[in-house]
Amino acid sequence: MYQNISTKVLTGEVRLSYVNLVAPKSIQQGSEPKYLATLLIPKSDLNTKKDIDASIKSAAEIAVLKVWNGSLPPQFRVPIYDGDGVRPNSGLPFGEECKNCWVLTASSRNKPQVVGIKNISIELPPSEIYSGMYGRVTINFFGYSNSGNRGVGCGLGNVLKTRDGDHLNGRTSAKSDFANIV
Repeated sequence: MYQNISTKVLTGEVRLSYVNLVAPKSIQQGSEPKYLATLLIPKSDLNTKKDIDASIKSAAEIAVLKVWNGSLPPQFRVPIYDGDGVRPNSGLPFGEECKNCWVLTASSRNKPQVVGIKNISIELPPSEIYSGMYGRVTINFFGYSNSGNRGVGCGLGNVLKTRDGDHLNGRTSAKSDFANIV
């Protein structure tokens, strides 16, 4: 629980992947564009996992009353997966960067603020926001019922970049590319 909201979590330090925090992106053709990021939560961060589990449970309890017509589905979807396992839609293994992590994707229609640890009053420039950076993220869980599917989704809040990390998109810096030349 974060700020006395039972469905809200402030993560410990996570690595961000599939980052779309500068401009929204459509996940599927024809769908509404959203801001999103996949959070790679170290399995060693037991506090964040405990908070996420409690917030998912709270979101499900609220959904029983407000979304699921008074009954808890026998099985409902949750947005967190074991990075040592397989992707839920394809059945393919998660990437190497997901090993020993919990994998959770959060999205929002609203642009999150992305700030740096040195100054939380100023948003970071787009060049400082990328897949592979580390940060702390606020997320909020909610129940949904859509086309017969019931589950708990994860809304994206704001991002505090804590440090740089290797880019996950294969991109390298000019400094590393030309280190042996200059």
